[in-house]
Amino acid sequence: MKRSESIQDFYNRHPEATPMSENGPGHFNIFMRQTCVTNSPYSRRDFYKISLIIGTGKIHYADTWINIDRPALLFSNPMVPYSWETEDPDQRGSYCIFTEAFLSQIEKLQDSPLFSIGTPHPVFFPNEAQIGEISAIFGKMSREMNGDYIHKFSVLRNCVQLLIHEGMKLTPAGSFEKHTNASARISSLFLELLERQFPIDTPEAALRLKTANDFAQSLSVHVNHLNRSVKEITGKTTTAHIASRITREATALLQHTDWNIAEIGYALGFESPPYFTNFFRKHAGVAPGEVRNGAVLI
Repeated sequence: MKRSESIQDFYNRHPEATPMSENGPGHFNIFMRQTCVTNSPYSRRDFYKISLIIGTGKIHYADTWINIDRPALLFSNPMVPYSWETEDPDQRGSYCIFTEAFLSQIEKLQDSPLFSIGTPHPVFFPNEAQIGEISAIFGKMSREMNGDYIHKFSVLRNCVQLLIHEGMKLTPAGSFEKHTNASARISSLFLELLERQFPIDTPEAALRLKTANDFAQSLSVHVNHLNRSVKEITGKTTTAHIASRITREATALLQHTDWNIAEIGYALGFESPPYFTNFFRKHAGVAPGEVRNGAVLI
């Protein structure tokens, strides 16, 4: 699993798309799904996405997948990774992408039930009348994007809000299927998610996922389910994997950078240098200063 897909990564994957010129905070753009790729990689995105899917395929999450066999409305957020697998080349509909800053003047997206961590995956199957209303909103957004109205981005924000409210009126899909080897899949995704946080490039790039609960939320599974799966497949606990990887990264930073020990500790997500020193001593068996001074090579 790659690092989170950024807005720029998205446009690199879609060279046919024209990036929107920025106007105010955040980023927004809308697309027709006829240009969508056959399969999208399993990853997180650094942006939000609302899709009206008309065409068949499967959406894969950490340990579940859902069959899209009729028109569907999908909401995705930056914290939950997923992938799309097309089954029929006839794909239609629309989707829009936007950053949280785009709607920051209205409300915080994570406060919406559709984008909350730990809630059921927001996939909906609207009826024919609802599809018409949703399509009309996407149509309105497309016309505004191509227009020259000076306040068009305010209109677009309102249209996104309408889509969110249309989604909140719907009942989420309940027919998710478990992957045949869910434990192996969850364990693999956890290890990939852990590894993709490294290497730490700058002292300012603080580690974001540091606990088993952090990873469980990011994978949208219960922390007990994650712990059982990782232990079953690898024989080691989730916490042990995290501690081992942080220790290895700390050792590399101590040996190969000129960052001071406090900077390394903060970059690895520790609240203070003493916490980092105690952690490193516990898991490496030596103090960070001993490695930094070359007295000990591990």
